[in-house]
Amino acid sequence: MSIAFLVTSMVVVISPGTGVLYTLAAALSRGTRASLIAAIGCTIGIVPQMLAAIFGLAAVMNASAAAFQVLKYAGVAYLVYLAWSALRERGALSVERDAGTGSTLKIIVTAVLINLLNPKLTLFFFAFLPQFVSPHEANAVPHMLLLSLVFMAETLVVFVAYGVLAGQARRQIVSRPRAMAWLRRAFAASFVALAAKLALAER
Repeated sequence: MSIAFLVTSMVVVISPGTGVLYTLAAALSRGTRASLIAAIGCTIGIVPQMLAAIFGLAAVMNASAAAFQVLKYAGVAYLVYLAWSALRERGALSVERDAGTGSTLKIIVTAVLINLLNPKLTLFFFAFLPQFVSPHEANAVPHMLLLSLVFMAETLVVFVAYGVLAGQARRQIVSRPRAMAWLRRAFAASFVALAAKLALAER
């Protein structure tokens, strides 16, 4: 495993995206524990994309404009839903003192769907992994699986760090209703911006 892969993948993971945004939202609305659950959910959401890329389904989606468009607009619709939910008092940024089992399941499902409905992530794996695996390597699939697991580990660590830092600032933010209202608007605007970016994405 090369240093280039570790550095490049870390840069990709650190870059703010929907997963980071949702992890921060979970931390600020429900606390550090919720952000850890969101980080795990976002990491789990990588698995289908990773397997699709490794075993060739991404190639089919890349060749099929219709398949890409369907998945893309499903992702756009879900991001718009998250934006609407963030603006609601009992939506994505509702403040809860104790996140029970129902909330835990909801956080995990939302986090998984965020990555699952992002076709660019599948294509990213499809384009990214082969750059670090020799075409003449006999064990290419196990090697790509190993690289993918490292990518997932980096994702989990970085998202947990984001969540813990946001969780530390939570008490100062949620005690101010006006700040919380502006925070909801900021997250909603960010989800809309990401939806627009995904809608304009090409294969």
